[in-house]
Amino acid sequence: MPRPTAAQLAYGSCTVVLSTVAMLLLSQTSSGVGVAVIAFAALALGLLVAMTVPVPRAQADAPAGERATAGRHAEKPVPVTATGSSHRR
Repeated sequence: MPRPTAAQLAYGSCTVVLSTVAMLLLSQTSSGVGVAVIAFAALALGLLVAMTVPVPRAQADAPAGERATAGRHAEKPVPVTATGSSHRR
């Protein structure tokens, strides 16, 4: 399964938070079962919204190997080695 994009995460998270607040305010429930049902409905709605956000076309057409390394540099990082003492005399 491909990793979600930033837009999918943002839309899904906002949907969960806003729909939970809206449903709690509109229903005026105070029971634990009511809050649990609303939380479950909000999570399901957030998942639905996140999965329906369109994926960018260039990312969808690229092979899996190119997609994973497209934003990374080809060079390997050089390790820093400590030489001498860190205190000056």
